[in-house]
Amino acid sequence: MSVKKFTALAATALKSNVTELSRPYKLNFAITYWCQSRCMTCNIWQLKPKGELSLDEIRAFAKENNYFKWLELTGGEPFLRNDIVEIAKAFAENSKDLYVLTMPTNSLCGRQMVLDKLEKILELGIPKVSITVSLDGYRELHDKIRGIPGNYDKAISMFKDLMELRKRHKNLYFVFGYTMSTFNQGQLIKTIEEVKKDIPEIRYNDFHLNLGQVSSNYYGNSDIEVKGAPEIISKEIAEYIKGRSFEPGVIPQIESVFLKKLLYYTKTGEMPMTSRSLEASLFMDSHGFVYPSIMWDKKIGNIREHDYKLSDIWSSDMAKETRKEIKQGKEPKQWTACEAYQSITGNLLSFIR
Repeated sequence: MSVKKFTALAATALKSNVTELSRPYKLNFAITYWCQSRCMTCNIWQLKPKGELSLDEIRAFAKENNYFKWLELTGGEPFLRNDIVEIAKAFAENSKDLYVLTMPTNSLCGRQMVLDKLEKILELGIPKVSITVSLDGYRELHDKIRGIPGNYDKAISMFKDLMELRKRHKNLYFVFGYTMSTFNQGQLIKTIEEVKKDIPEIRYNDFHLNLGQVSSNYYGNSDIEVKGAPEIISKEIAEYIKGRSFEPGVIPQIESVFLKKLLYYTKTGEMPMTSRSLEASLFMDSHGFVYPSIMWDKKIGNIREHDYKLSDIWSSDMAKETRKEIKQGKEPKQWTACEAYQSITGNLLSFIR
């Protein structure tokens, strides 16, 4: 079953190299904007959202759009939704070729509650369930950036719990998610070494890097200088790449390309390759608004106004015009994993450049 689902995902990604896709295969879905963190890089935590999509609405959306092969449930803190298992189940039952489910966590929800819900999600039959444990520095630095005393220790405990959980569920994958910003620039290698004191077997490969980004429709942080000094951050990305070990497999190789292009983007500020936003993927917020990506605040439509069917929005004049703008390079410049992976698999020449 997992081979069949992987083949379906790979075939669609390959198809995107030679023709424009008629529908997306990846959904980036912020299921809630509620968050307990107080991050210096992001203003989501200041929101007090009302009227977010209900479970019944999400079920209707999953039923009407049953072709996703890659699903990212994000937030806010996604585990603040008590019905997160039911949300994952709705997509798993309807999108029969769903191969990957990814979710971040700030490790601030009840530890046992998260593990119980995650175990139920792992039992849904999704071949690859990936958790990103947010960690933006060593103990004092992470707690300062996240604004929550003790958050570092909770993240370390969560990672250890996931190590135990993987012994029972081979479809579980997890890494630390490190967001590089002006607040922690130059501290990546020190952070990894400090984490090794708590988890001796930790490797560079157990960290996934992202750059702090500005997004008015997602992070709401256009008033914050988050990106840091390119010369400092590019230097530590290069050092991090040297410290990684080779891993076989498609996903590790895509990650390697992502990192090389991340280094390029950091140095130049230019998009490393053609975007696949609003073609291979889309971003949908917790109120049902559809955007090309988490970085572009251009509303394409709302699923509530279309009986939860994405097709009308996808084929609208607004969507068509936006795709033209993307091809013309008018999309806000960014390089985040949410959109970068499908850009890489849609531009396979990136593997040999």
